Amino acid sequence: MLRPREGREAMSTEASGFEFGLNSFGDVATDGGRVQTDAEAVRLLVEEAQLAESVGLDVFSVGEHYKQDQVDSATPVVLAAAAQATSTIGLGTSVTVLSTQDPVRLYQEFATVDAISEGRTHLVLGRASAIESFPLFGYDIAEYEAIFEEKLDLFLRLMHEDHVTWSGRYRAPLDDVRLHPRMPEGGVPAWIGIGGSPDSVVRAARHGLPLMMAIIGGRPERFAGHVELYLRALAKFGHQELPIAQHSLGLIAETDDEAKNVHWKHWQPVVTEISKERGFYPPTPERYAEEIESGALYVGSPETVAQKIAAAARANHLSRFDLKYDLRHLPREVRESSIRLFGEKVAPRVKELLTEDPGDWYLTRRPVAQITKDGKSVHV
Repeated sequence: MLRPREGREAMSTEASGFEFGLNSFGDVATDGGRVQTDAEAVRLLVEEAQLAESVGLDVFSVGEHYKQDQVDSATPVVLAAAAQATSTIGLGTSVTVLSTQDPVRLYQEFATVDAISEGRTHLVLGRASAIESFPLFGYDIAEYEAIFEEKLDLFLRLMHEDHVTWSGRYRAPLDDVRLHPRMPEGGVPAWIGIGGSPDSVVRAARHGLPLMMAIIGGRPERFAGHVELYLRALAKFGHQELPIAQHSLGLIAETDDEAKNVHWKHWQPVVTEISKERGFYPPTPERYAEEIESGALYVGSPETVAQKIAAAARANHLSRFDLKYDLRHLPREVRESSIRLFGEKVAPRVKELLTEDPGDWYLTRRPVAQITKDGKSVHV
């Protein structure tokens, strides 16, 4: 059992086992100035999974969204295609909106993907930060929390038990059901994705699942309190220490200026839309610069991004970092270059930095980050 370690006994970040992942939300790219069709965008994801494997990255993940210009609504199908096109890279979800999925169907889909990929599949399970799937599939957003808790319980039982008898509020009961195809014993790796809720952190610990933190604004080290809460909760629930990962947005180019200029052009209109939907700050060049300098945007040259990832790994006791590399209408050649630089230059440089200085991380009763204030998101 993990024992909370206080004071001078430090936990360090292990460089040798540190993993690097790419996350896509299926954002439609441009090609030669032309916006790709949805079909072309889907095929591009498979090509980028192959590229990620060729440059030595550990994981390629696809999200789940239901908006125009995003083609990741049928994630298991994309991952099955990527599994056929690759041989070693891990394949997973950057989020699976479990609340509006049927856990039985989800089990069958990912058992199938895991079989095709020969055991390379994983999931990140979340409640959803974007809520389009609720009306689309006929769920009441007012029951957001209860739906997720019930479906998570069922999905974990399906993965861990051979025959399942179950009843709940949000789907038909099961009577001694054994699903096929079968997952490996114990299921496939499943993480809990969080956007900042301490309740979600405790939920991950209670179920003994790894923690994926989506940090998309503000100083990443603010989340060290969430990490400490998670480690203490793991110990309380009798679990060993488990992996902690961070998902953030970014773009890598040969120089800082090139990366910043290209990224801003595509990031600004997207964040302007989201800020209106979710009630946080509208993007300005000043705030953008601040997010790059000390916030959660990993934009710059390979050395700049590597230094920033290493700092986040030390601050948040990470064992994995996932870069969300695509943006709406970002040119495909920019995406390709960013992926190549991430795998060939950033990842090895981060490991060098963490070998030189793994950092000392203590349990010190840090406060959790303040994510909302007066009902609105808090960022920088």
